[in-house]
Amino acid sequence: MKIGFALPQFNRQAFGIAQTATFASAIEEAGGASLWVGDRNLAAVSPVVGYGGQGNTIPEELNAAADPFVLLGVAAAVTSRVLLGTHVLVAPLYPPVQLARSLTTIDLISGGRLLPGFGIGWSPEEYQAAGLDFTRRGARMEELLDALHAIWTTDPARYEGAQISVPEHHSPLKPARQPRPPFYLGAMSERALGRVARRGDGWLPLVSVPSWVDIDGLVTQRALLDELAQKAGRDPGAIDAVLRVNIDAGTSVTRVAGTVKEIGERTGIDHFMIDSMYEVHTVEGSIEHARQLLQLVGKG
Repeated sequence: MKIGFALPQFNRQAFGIAQTATFASAIEEAGGASLWVGDRNLAAVSPVVGYGGQGNTIPEELNAAADPFVLLGVAAAVTSRVLLGTHVLVAPLYPPVQLARSLTTIDLISGGRLLPGFGIGWSPEEYQAAGLDFTRRGARMEELLDALHAIWTTDPARYEGAQISVPEHHSPLKPARQPRPPFYLGAMSERALGRVARRGDGWLPLVSVPSWVDIDGLVTQRALLDELAQKAGRDPGAIDAVLRVNIDAGTSVTRVAGTVKEIGERTGIDHFMIDSMYEVHTVEGSIEHARQLLQLVGKG
C-alpha cells in the first residue's frame, strides 16, 4: 500500500508554505510514497455553484490557496524518490503551452516522477476569471489533452482544435518520462468515467473521512470504468487509481488508517493521497500526523 500526502497548500497550512521543503523531505524520510497538490484559482464570495458542484457555498478552508506548480517544484528539488502528483489541476483553465512548460519543468527537476492529474472543475467563477466558457469545459479538456500530447511528443509541435490553437513552434525540451507523463483524470459521473476509459492512464476518485465514504460506490464506479475501457478497446488493468482522502475536522488518525485499510481491501486501490488541511493547521502538525498514519497503515 502506497500512502502519499498533500503539501501545505490550503487553509491555515498555506501560511506555512515557507516550510514546504522541510515538509517534503520529512515525508520522504518517513516513508511516504508521494506528495500532492490540488488547485483553487479563486474561491468566489457569492458562488453560483458551490463546492464540488453542490449548493452555493465554498468551504472557507479553500479561501487561501498557494500555487501548485511552485510547491511541486520545491518538492521536486528536495526529494529523490517520492512521486509528485496533482489531485487535481483544473486543467482547462490553463493555456496548453504554459501548462506543458510548467509540468515539463517539474518532471525534469524530479527525474520523471510527475503524475499530472486533471479535472474540469465545478466553479463558473474560475472560468469567468480566465475568460473561458464554463459550459464547454468538457470539450476543452479533450482538446487540452490532445494539445499536451502533441507538445510533449513532437518537435516542432502544433495543435489546432475548435477551442484551442497552438501555432507550430520549436519544442525540444521534453519531460523525462517518455513518451509523455501519464494522464490521471478525476471522474465521478459516467460521462467523466468515459473520458478516463478513453484517455486516462489513471483515475482520481475521492472520499472524505468520515462524512463521505461510499466504498460500494467506488467499487461500482471502478466496474463501470473497466467496462467502458473494454468497450474502448483498452486494457482496464492498465488504468491506475489514486484515491484522495480528505480528513474531516476532529477525525482521529486511527479512524483514517482503518478506513484506508478497509477501502484498500474492498476496492483493490493501493495508492492513497491524504489531505489533512481540515484537521491539522500547522506544517509541523501535518508532518507528525503523517508519521503517525504511516506507522498505522504501513509504508509503501
